Parts: sequence; C-alpha cells; structure tokens
Amino acid sequence: MWADLGPIGRDAETGGYRRYAWTGADADCRTWFQEQAESRGLAYETDRNGNQWAWLGDPAAGDAVVTGSHLDSVPDGGAFDGPLGVVSSFAALDELRARGVEFTRPLALTNFGDEEGARFGLACVGSRLTAGQLTKEQAYELRDGDGVRLPQAMEAAGYDPSAIGPDPERLARIGAFVELHVEQGRALDLSGDEVGIASAIWPHGRWRFDFRGEANHAGTTRLVDRRDPMLSYAETVLAARREAELAGAVATFGKISVEPNGVNAIPSLVRGWLDSRAADQDTLDTVVTAVEKAAREYADRHGVDLAVVRESFTPVIEFEHALRDELGAILRGRTGREVPVLGTGAGHDAGILSASVPTAMVFVRNPTGVSHSPAEHAAEDDCVAGVRALADVLEGLACR
Repeated sequence: MWADLGPIGRDAETGGYRRYAWTGADADCRTWFQEQAESRGLAYETDRNGNQWAWLGDPAAGDAVVTGSHLDSVPDGGAFDGPLGVVSSFAALDELRARGVEFTRPLALTNFGDEEGARFGLACVGSRLTAGQLTKEQAYELRDGDGVRLPQAMEAAGYDPSAIGPDPERLARIGAFVELHVEQGRALDLSGDEVGIASAIWPHGRWRFDFRGEANHAGTTRLVDRRDPMLSYAETVLAARREAELAGAVATFGKISVEPNGVNAIPSLVRGWLDSRAADQDTLDTVVTAVEKAAREYADRHGVDLAVVRESFTPVIEFEHALRDELGAILRGRTGREVPVLGTGAGHDAGILSASVPTAMVFVRNPTGVSHSPAEHAAEDDCVAGVRALADVLEGLACR
C-alpha cells in the first residue's frame, strides 16, 4: 500500500508532496482509497462534504468504531503526516482479519478531505463541515491563491458543492473515532517508546497581517520617502519569534504574499500569515496580542497601514478521558507496559470531531521530530508497531 500511494503528488525536485484539495493528486489519492476499500469487500461511500468512508458492518446500526486520517498535504510536505493513519487503518483491518476476530460493532475507515488547508487556507475543512463548525456560506467564501472558490474546485473535481454542510446523522452513528498519526515531535524518541496516546491539542490559530504601503521605484525613491510595508513585516516576523520565546509558545510566519512582487519595485502590499500555538489559552492570547501590538508600532513608524484578520482558531481540545484511558488499558494489557500520554501542538480531524463524538489519537514514533517537510520519517518497525497497536485498540473497542 505504501509503495502504491508513495508516488502520488510527489514533486521530483523537492521530494515533497503537493496533494492539495480537489486537484489531480487529490483525485488520485481518493481513487487509491476507494480501490483499497473495494478490494477488501468494504462498502464504499463519499459523504456530502467529500470525505471518504469504507464500512464493515451496517453503517446505520450506530455505535460504530471509526479510524482513519487524511491524504492531503502541506506544500512540499512529508509522506507520513496523514497517510500513515489511512494506510495503517487498512493494515489494522487486515491484521484483525488474520487474527480471526468477530466484530460486534460496525467499523469504518475514513479519509477526511482538505485537512491541511494548503489550498484554501483553512485546516480540516472536511471534518469542520461535517461537525457544523464551518457553515456552507463560510465554505463558499473560501478561495485559493488563484481566486478559485471552494465550490468551483469541488465542481471541477466532479463533486456537488450544493450538498455540503453539517452531517449530524452521520456523526450520530459513531461511537468512537481513533486517529493514528506520526508524532510531530520527539517525545517518543526521547522516551524510547514506539507508540503513545494523545492527551490534548494545544489552542492554535491563523492570523493574516496585511501591511499596506506605497508602490514605487526601487532605484529612484529615497529611503526617507518610502512607505515600505516589507520593513514592517520583517520586523514583525522577528517580534513573533521573540514573543513566542518569552512565553514558551510557538509562533511562525510561514506564508507571504507580496504585491506587485517585482525585484525593482517597493511593495504596495505585504500579506503574511501568522500561525501561533501554546499550551493554554492565556499564553496564546498573550503572544498574539504582543505580536499585533509590535506590528502596529512598526507600521506607524514606516507610514504603513495594517489590518489583522483572524482566519481560523481552535481552542484547547481535551480528548475524552474515558476513551483515552480505555486505549491505555488495552495497550497496557497487550504489552504489559504503560503507554506514554502526550500533548501536541498540531491540529487534527480528531480534534475537530471531539466536540461531537468521543475521539482519541495514537502516535507513532518520529526519530527526528521533523514534520511538514520531505525529511519527515518513521521507521518501518515503528510503523508496524503502530499498526499492531491500532489493531489492538480496534479489537478492544469493536470486538467485545
């Protein structure tokens, strides 16, 4: 499975993946998922929001155990973030069938659409729509860098955008959702454990900073006469790093758009996106407030206008303690060892769904901690350990 999925959407020069929502690479990933489902005799369907489902047992019976993740990527992302969870879900089902277990609850495997938000700027679109955390009207306003709106992209890919929206009936069928994911950090590597369980997702969000100045000639405009928004932006990037260090949080300007974007032109607009995350809400608020304050001071100094827009936000998410503890007990019973419980600064579909259904996460060791990069990696032995752990969990939940 890994070999078949590996080449899809991979850039030959960078070695990274560019699997963006509703593109050709995304379509190829979706075809792969459908083929994997049908080859195992599972009932395949795509829901109103473009999420893919593969069912073992009656979907309408309720109290289903669901596992899976996503197949899309960030720009030049790694092979494991998302796909490891989807591949492992199929492999775990294969393992359970080899064990000859008898399922007493319906089981579903899923691929949630547009988790990374690389194309339209909002993460977890598929799960947000399903959970009612993103309205149809809001989704229709999302557009990519070329100005293509989400419904146009869905339509071009052969899906009906008029049907998108909350799906409470589907969520009501789910008794538990477990997402396996490569760890995006080195906690397991440092502890020497192959797998861990998630405790919570840090509060996090994305803010757009629009610095508007005055376009002019780079060679003839005196420095003192310039209203250069790039200066304010550059100083704000440094301020974000400084404030995050002081607070023990993280803050990143990882995306930028410049107009008119000419080598010999002073910009008229510099638009930068801030991603910030912290262990608690107060710390996150402190960082973002301080960054915006500094940005406004820099903008005033350079005669630049500034607008700040919060594009997305997710508060701290505590995974359901009862399900988390049940996973720990299942894995402890299999291995005789306590499984570490980890917090994470990364968002996931499991976090979005946690407001609607009991959710949990299993992490697989990442020896370098690198993620959202072509260098992202997990050893095959650890991936196999993750599959076995997921199979143990699914057996404990769905085969009682």
